Amino acid sequence: MRPLQLLTVIEKEFQSTQHGHHTPVMLWGPPGVGKSQMVAQVAARHEAPLIDIRLSQMEPSDLRGIPFLKDEIVDWAVPAMLPDVKRHGTKGILFLDEITSAPPSVSAAAYQLILDRRLGEYEVPNQWAIIAAGNRQGDRGVTYTMPAPLANRFSHYEVDVNLDDWVAWAYANGIDERVIGFLRFRPDLVFDFDPSYNPVAFPSPRSWEFAHRALQKFDDNPDLLVNSLQACVGKAAGVELNAFVESLHQMPDLDAIVSGEDVPAPAELDLQYAVASALVARAIRAKDSANGEAVKIHGNILGYASKFPQRDMGVMMVSDMHRAVGEDIFAVPEFADWADKIADVMLS
Repeated sequence: MRPLQLLTVIEKEFQSTQHGHHTPVMLWGPPGVGKSQMVAQVAARHEAPLIDIRLSQMEPSDLRGIPFLKDEIVDWAVPAMLPDVKRHGTKGILFLDEITSAPPSVSAAAYQLILDRRLGEYEVPNQWAIIAAGNRQGDRGVTYTMPAPLANRFSHYEVDVNLDDWVAWAYANGIDERVIGFLRFRPDLVFDFDPSYNPVAFPSPRSWEFAHRALQKFDDNPDLLVNSLQACVGKAAGVELNAFVESLHQMPDLDAIVSGEDVPAPAELDLQYAVASALVARAIRAKDSANGEAVKIHGNILGYASKFPQRDMGVMMVSDMHRAVGEDIFAVPEFADWADKIADVMLS
């Protein structure tokens, strides 16, 4: 399932705890596809606490607690990390990550927590959603088979990688438009993981965020940059991204385009992707401009969309712009002009 769809599922499950309709969710997927990030996004959107427990790093006592003697009766001290109404609030998300990598002695405690929403005398508060995530057995990670009784208590979702969803997230989170442009140019590299090869660094939604960080740190040091990019996304993808970045000195003047000057579109396909991504980023930055400046800038960018040799490129740019900026672009006069010019592409 696409990440944007899964975000809706997780959000609905969180909200359903208020009405007693919550079903624990299990997210399946290879490393680096954004499972934990989606859960964190939903928690942040609702300003709800998120307790992230990495079960692969736990000991059995970390979940069960430690026994102690009280009035000649053995009781159990509840671990502070488990949801508690007084400490954490009445509602939130308990995220059990790496559940398929936890050793059986640890997973046994987690199973009771999920099956019964309790451990001994401890009970998970009613309005806390339980979300779990793990890798599949073919993903080259340390995995254990999930017992059927536990699996039957989850709703199961496979996390797919979708470039459009990642691009929307990237623009919203300020990812360098050079990375976005490169992945639009090489969409097959948004996720390229071969379990049979078991690489240390490989392209994934998570590692492309690392590449973005590398560009911010080493952009002024070409030797360190190429090595850092390879360290983030693997040798082949790192070299390709570095070559893409180096070619961008041939890009047309973006300031001139945004100002409405007559600037021809580049003939090279990689530069077209780079220009389209950079202009979407300019549109986002102009969104909150005053005195009608946003409408002017958006209009100039929309006017440029029809100049690309391949009209599909303009469609891609305007689609990304719409997802990032919103429906305000429909009111820009240049949008209707652009739509008339590419009507046959939209209808095909």
